[in-house]
Amino acid sequence: RVMGCVTQVWLLGSCDRSGRMRFAADSDSELSRGYCSCLVSALDGAGPEEVLDVDPADLAPLGVAAGARSRVNTWHNVLVGMQKRARAAIAAREGRRPGEPFPSLVIGRDGAVRAQGSYAEAKAKFLSPDQSKISELVNALREKQIGIVAHFYMDPEVQGILTAAKRQWPHIHISDSLVMADSAVQMAEAGCKYIAVLGVDFMSENVRAILDQAGFTQVGVYRMSSEQIGCSLADAASSSAYTHFLKTASRSPPSLHVIYINTSLETKAHTHELVPTITCTSSNVVATILQAFAEIPDLNVWYGPDSYMGANIADLFKRMTIMSDEEITEIHPDHNRKTISSLLQRLHYYQNGNCIVHDMFGHEVVEKIKEEYCDAFLTAHFEVPGEMFSLSMEAKTRGMGVVGSTQNILDFIKYHLKQALDRNVDDHLQFVLGTESGMITSIVAAVRQLFDSYESSKEGASIEVEIVFPVSSDAISKTSIDDSQDSGSSVANDLEQINIVPGVFSGEGCSIHGGCASCPYMKMNSLESLLKICQQLPGEDNSLSVYQASRLNAKTSLGKLVAEVGCEPILHMRHFQGDKEITRQARSPGYPW
Repeated sequence: RVMGCVTQVWLLGSCDRSGRMRFAADSDSELSRGYCSCLVSALDGAGPEEVLDVDPADLAPLGVAAGARSRVNTWHNVLVGMQKRARAAIAAREGRRPGEPFPSLVIGRDGAVRAQGSYAEAKAKFLSPDQSKISELVNALREKQIGIVAHFYMDPEVQGILTAAKRQWPHIHISDSLVMADSAVQMAEAGCKYIAVLGVDFMSENVRAILDQAGFTQVGVYRMSSEQIGCSLADAASSSAYTHFLKTASRSPPSLHVIYINTSLETKAHTHELVPTITCTSSNVVATILQAFAEIPDLNVWYGPDSYMGANIADLFKRMTIMSDEEITEIHPDHNRKTISSLLQRLHYYQNGNCIVHDMFGHEVVEKIKEEYCDAFLTAHFEVPGEMFSLSMEAKTRGMGVVGSTQNILDFIKYHLKQALDRNVDDHLQFVLGTESGMITSIVAAVRQLFDSYESSKEGASIEVEIVFPVSSDAISKTSIDDSQDSGSSVANDLEQINIVPGVFSGEGCSIHGGCASCPYMKMNSLESLLKICQQLPGEDNSLSVYQASRLNAKTSLGKLVAEVGCEPILHMRHFQGDKEITRQARSPGYPW
């Protein structure tokens, strides 16, 4: 079946003995069947290279390009399926064997999970967590009134335990960084005395500051390590190079600094005093920038510190210049081709800040997706490198992709699963996960919940959801047995059962050259640390003092409290989300516009 079509569309394709492609297509819709007939008529009997040379624009004379968006998606996705089969025919002709598929997890209608590949097996291992650990955690949380806020990018073992524990203790929330502090406030309002934060240090700082602002100064906030839990992206924003970037901005009024929320409060405070600053997330960054340009004449926008996201935003705006005014208005009502073209020269982004996790989506991965997964649903976080972003943007134009935040990706998967469940016909939905694979626990939980909600309403068709991990060869390491290890030992026998394990060649973790899909800083948030802190609270002997999230009592260069000034850009963003305008505070007379 061809995915991404509103109606049911099926495609068959193969190469005959004369080296020509043979296609057949059908649909449960007469109109879609007609579109498919046009494509089959045009390409049946063509050589594989000729099929690959076809551009969607070349099909305009067939008359389908003027159809509704859903119909255009149909013929475009059928064409993609034809071209995938043409690539396979060329590979077979040249004697190239198909490569190993990316590892994946397949979730069945009954909720069972099937792992394909050793990497996926490592992820699936913790989807059925240890019941004794769940009970141990829940008992401690309930006894001591502890709430937990955790980022999507947690280790799979931790996420598996937390997801299961939430069924017994409601004050557990797994989300992206924006919602973590809000959830902590709700937990404090519900009576929680302590909040455990599973994330990097700027997340716990943010939770501490927002709780204080909400009047919950007595609620304790605890991080999961006695050592610093850093972030390569947040560190980039505190560098001298970033300060130079903003000093340039301060000399180019009117300027607005749009900073990714995944930075420290101290960074937000110091940058806010240099240039008016508003925070953003990957889900609202485009709307924030477009609204600022719409409201403030001749504005310069300076985005940072994530270079990948900055480049992707610039690429998105360039793509918008060839859209129709109607299409642009759907993205933002106050813009058109002329305004988008005019703002390109006034959008600046920092070019030396990268998240080490998202470097894993390199050229090798992108080429494999083009060859073997072009007809799957593609997802990409705004932080991924440009090639992966471009692939997902292209897929998005034909209803087969999403670009945005972790929550946007989760919602996209749920939306298409709901459509399949409503159709109630046998189906296999394949999603390429273009973000950190720590999301898999939340995805599996959401998919299972949807399956359960439909189970009692109608007789269920056989529907599967496959989550593909597009990891490079550098993201897995071949196992080997130390020569000094007794070949008959249990360790040696265990290793012989595993061909590959997650981790870069140099060891566990990530590197700028590609690595396992788990941030090494996030791995510091272990289950052992969480249980230890929960069991030792309230820590009256100061044994947990090094785990407490620090209050920022330092002052800025203008003599204001860092915690107060650092929260202002966050509050501006919250006002923008509610009012859909850049806040009056951010446009006060003290700022250069």
